[in-house]
Amino acid sequence: MNNALREPYIGRFRQMIDADLREILTIERRSYEYAWTEGIFRDCIRSGHHCRVLEIPHGLIQAYGVLSAAVGEAHILNLCVRPELQGRGFSRRMLDHLLELARANAVQTVFLEVRPSNIRAVHLYDSAGFHEIGRRPRYYPAVRGREDALVMAREL
Repeated sequence: MNNALREPYIGRFRQMIDADLREILTIERRSYEYAWTEGIFRDCIRSGHHCRVLEIPHGLIQAYGVLSAAVGEAHILNLCVRPELQGRGFSRRMLDHLLELARANAVQTVFLEVRPSNIRAVHLYDSAGFHEIGRRPRYYPAVRGREDALVMAREL
């Protein structure tokens, strides 16, 4: 494996652009059975959401995230790490970056939804100070019907 892929402390954050979508869609489809579409990502970029990527110096995208912020509230819409890099701190780095963007936009509360079956993500959000505030029944598509979403929030 490339040394750059093993080192969790390198990389830079930047704005996501349309040219990133081919790589992002590959990561998204490898990470989620029910992945976002290209159209969803394009809509997020065009609508002015905070669409960010974490890349290493040669341009390989390690992680990406999408944050919507307005009127004192923000919603983390997507946070994903390249599968072969999961468990190395990139999710925490991206989450921290999104929370910094929320603070810079005078956000008071950040919300997100997460599948209860995504234990690693639930643990990440718990450890970052998010708390379950409710459930959205049958929110996510699943192999056997639908799966609830945990609704989590954190005050900044």
